[in-house]
Amino acid sequence: MSAAALLQEPLARYLRNQGLSDDTPLVVTPLTGGQSNPTYKVTAGAQSYVLRTKPPGALLASAHAIDREHRVMSALQGSEVPVPRMFAYCDDETLIGTPFYLMEFLEGRVWMDQSLPGMAPAERRAVYREMNRVIAALHRVDYSAVGLDSYGRPGNYFARQITRWSRQCRESTLPVSDAMLQLMDWLPEHIPPGDETTLVHGDYRLDNLVFHPTEPRMLGVLDWELSTLGHPLADFSYQCMAWRIPPTLWRGIAGLDLAALGIPGEAEYVGWYAEATGRDPREHWEFYMAYNLFRMAAILHGIAQRAADGNASSEDAMETGKKAGPLADLGWQCAKQYASSRGMA
Repeated sequence: MSAAALLQEPLARYLRNQGLSDDTPLVVTPLTGGQSNPTYKVTAGAQSYVLRTKPPGALLASAHAIDREHRVMSALQGSEVPVPRMFAYCDDETLIGTPFYLMEFLEGRVWMDQSLPGMAPAERRAVYREMNRVIAALHRVDYSAVGLDSYGRPGNYFARQITRWSRQCRESTLPVSDAMLQLMDWLPEHIPPGDETTLVHGDYRLDNLVFHPTEPRMLGVLDWELSTLGHPLADFSYQCMAWRIPPTLWRGIAGLDLAALGIPGEAEYVGWYAEATGRDPREHWEFYMAYNLFRMAAILHGIAQRAADGNASSEDAMETGKKAGPLADLGWQCAKQYASSRGMA
């Protein structure tokens, strides 16, 4: 019996007790997408929900924090940042074997291919404009006012993140590439001066966004597992890795004819953000790129480790993990460019 089938009866009882469904039989189907937390569509008559759970097996203490996802999306209800409506959070593992939450199912478009095939150039540009608008809005949220003062530690974000992901890689039983090892040594020594703290998503990219079925308007930002209080320029530059990663490697647009597609170039996209927020990341841009390519490589290395341990929620987790090395190579190139541009050894 499938995992989805096993969930149906206990979920049906839970939804009835919460007043979220009647005696209508539930239909539970897996949703594709995330590598991390198993996600399902739950249909009860005319009502549809999304069920998000922790994966089975032994887990890192800080990983798969679906309680944090539920908390941050609850806090952002009614803000400039579109998020699904939250219905329930349950930490009783006896119900379906793992904590979970239920949220609104957003009927819209989710794109994996950032070149947005089949669209007119003007619509592609409008989609990228909307992505930029929403991440700028996220970084304007007063996290204290929405009850997220304790959501993370303000300050020193780059150093803490570099330490965290480096430690995860060093504790891995899988081999770590030379570029990853070089970045672990280089990054802590070259963190730009100055600091700032905002709410950050941590994984803001096109395939974590739901757009209106016909309009270039965002309905919801999903997958908040890596969100915290952090540096806004780390968060923004994470999305901008797409301009450095070729589609032959992963989900990127490097090397495509962006002008013909109607997609803004990296410099223009960065300029939009600078205009909307008053933050200009260009002076240390290659450091931010090096940092994020390292962080992404570390995340993918962790996915490969979970696959090796038998805890991955996606059948292609090991294949995804193999992209860690090439991403680290791109990150080391950015580090060397940053050092060269600043006259460093």
